[in-house]
Amino acid sequence: MCIFCKIINNELPSNIVLENDDFMAFHDINPKAPVHILAIPKIHVESFNEVTPSTMKNMTKFMQDVAKEMGIDESGYRVVTNVGDDGAQEVKHLHFHILGGAKLAWSHLSDADPKGKF
Repeated sequence: MCIFCKIINNELPSNIVLENDDFMAFHDINPKAPVHILAIPKIHVESFNEVTPSTMKNMTKFMQDVAKEMGIDESGYRVVTNVGDDGAQEVKHLHFHILGGAKLAWSHLSDADPKGKF
């Protein structure tokens, strides 16, 4: 069982921000911004590659509600999901990072070399 499934099953603690029957949002334990929330489906979906359009439709509204709950819906925020090893997905359970609370940089990609990719 993955770490997020253990959080959903209350086997591991988390600092929950918002929850409903289908989704859960909680503070990231290694925040990269003043506001860094993880939003996950309560069913195990390995990554964005496996998620259904129906789940995403409902998850989109849930993530908008999380942004509002955290007070970043008007100032702005970033929503990111990582897919697979090259995408830096560490936990194999679909999760979206909701980051905000400050002007966000995009500097971590500055060392990427796109030559040969196009």
